Amino acid sequence: MGSSGSSNKPKLGFLAGAIQLQVPIINSREDIDRQLKVITDTVKSMKSGYPGLELIIFPEYSLQGLNTKKWTTEEFICDIPGKESDAMADACKEAGVYGVFSIMERNPDPNKNPYNTAIIIDPNGEIILKYRKVFPWNPIEPWAPGNEGIPVCDGPGGSKLAVCICHDGMFPELAREAAYKGCNVYIRISGYSTIVNEQWKLTNAANAWHNLMYTISVNLAGYDNTFYYFGEGQVCNYDGTTLVQGDRNPNEIITAEIFPVLADNARKSWGLENNIYNLGARGYVAEPGGEKTTNFTYINDLANGTYKLPWDDEIEIKDGTIYGYPKEGGRF
Repeated sequence: MGSSGSSNKPKLGFLAGAIQLQVPIINSREDIDRQLKVITDTVKSMKSGYPGLELIIFPEYSLQGLNTKKWTTEEFICDIPGKESDAMADACKEAGVYGVFSIMERNPDPNKNPYNTAIIIDPNGEIILKYRKVFPWNPIEPWAPGNEGIPVCDGPGGSKLAVCICHDGMFPELAREAAYKGCNVYIRISGYSTIVNEQWKLTNAANAWHNLMYTISVNLAGYDNTFYYFGEGQVCNYDGTTLVQGDRNPNEIITAEIFPVLADNARKSWGLENNIYNLGARGYVAEPGGEKTTNFTYINDLANGTYKLPWDDEIEIKDGTIYGYPKEGGRF
């Protein structure tokens, strides 16, 4: 179990903090620069208020906001590394913490759309993980789908960290991939409006339970003159129970003690409900070592690039034209 919140570092594990940042209203490059200072100042103030914090997490779109008219413009896109990530790195180094941040990243191919990217920075100010959102929220988001898989890195207190971004968390395959690579603390940063509030909480818990890992999830909060963002930061135990649940308050901070060793122990010692192991070792009571083959059609089709639903030809929305985006790829 973990606590419902704390300010000091536990003897085992680590203390994590996530802030339901007020959704920024961004209309210019100057607004981005001002918001960058808000973020870096917040890293330092959170560490000051919660001295035991070792991991600080910001929601998706914390830096560049959700101005759909300018999302993909040259004015709004950042480089990694770049001045924004450098400033974040300096803040993490000064505060002595790991930080998780959201940046809309320039695509190395100038003919393609930017990526929706998350980075983890360590207390030395080094970028130790970069993740590009695999499943942009269609049909709204114009981001190029991530092309670098689901990386995992070492974190504080014996943790193995991975990050998913918003809609990614609705796909159990991504959480399973992270766990398969050793992740025991799965971080989800989001910029969801209230449309999927309940489903967001449900999937955070399910991702934890299916994979015997902690999940730490945080969403933007407040109103940006178009949508309301629900906040509700959530930390789930590796058994799927919710340890901490935030409210809808902008800038509310949730903290939780995380004990990766307990998740690791469950994965190694549980018999009942060790489903991540059982997926590849079916029926080991009847067959020593278990049955290794699993003939799931969709997995084979995904691997072969032939994934197609029985109702695929009847799906009505397959591009972003309802939001004014062009049908075919390329910058817009």
